[in-house]
Amino acid sequence: MSNGAPRDAGLVRSVDRAVAILDLLARDGWRSGAEVARDLGVHRSTALRLLSTLERHALVERDPRTSKYRLGRRLPQLASVVTGELDLRFVARPVCEHLASAVGETVTLDVLDADQIVPIEQASGSTSVVSINWLGRRTPVHCTASGKVILAFGQAPVRERLLSRPLEPMTPHTIVDRERLEEQLAAALEAGFARTFQELEMGLNAIAAPVYSAHGDVVAAIDVSGPAHRLGEGERPELVDLTCEAAADLSRRLGYRSGPAKG
Repeated sequence: MSNGAPRDAGLVRSVDRAVAILDLLARDGWRSGAEVARDLGVHRSTALRLLSTLERHALVERDPRTSKYRLGRRLPQLASVVTGELDLRFVARPVCEHLASAVGETVTLDVLDADQIVPIEQASGSTSVVSINWLGRRTPVHCTASGKVILAFGQAPVRERLLSRPLEPMTPHTIVDRERLEEQLAAALEAGFARTFQELEMGLNAIAAPVYSAHGDVVAAIDVSGPAHRLGEGERPELVDLTCEAAADLSRRLGYRSGPAKG
């Protein structure tokens, strides 16, 4: 272990210096390699090597005329992802908590990340037994209520991309036939919500409704999940209304006022 310590220390020092460069450019704008080296107290070759690495990842950019550097285009992209998720979670938290209290089950706010569904907020009701922390747990799209909502109410290119892949059976109840799944999606689009019955895990049912951004795009789904004997088809019909009302409430809080964006 001691043999790797100097190298590890060097890596940490390089990361510290790279962050210091980003802080410097954020404060002072365009800076040359020599100026960065002077402010960091390092050799010019060290500063240029760090700047080159940051430039390769679009974290800084170089003006070929002046050879000066400034913050790169990737930083706003990274910041927008973090800010958007944090804002969505902040706005959604009281809505999820209110719904969980009303229905007594587990409520999550789920988003599509790459090709999977990821819960980013969770609230638990009085009758729910929290044996699973869903936060951050990645699940397939085709066998989750939130995933079906994203597929049904989302953009056509996203739907086509996700449905063009093999549908993995998670349980004996998972729908793996594309035509049958598309029939369910059409029914969900008409009804305004989607359901799953033991398709992700045995004994687990769920209901989900779409959450819209101010621009009318589906950005998330509010999901109510619980034991199959409590959320069976025909059981507690008020769950559908409460879930849809919570999703509509969150959509309004996000600025949604008109019809959804066309897929």
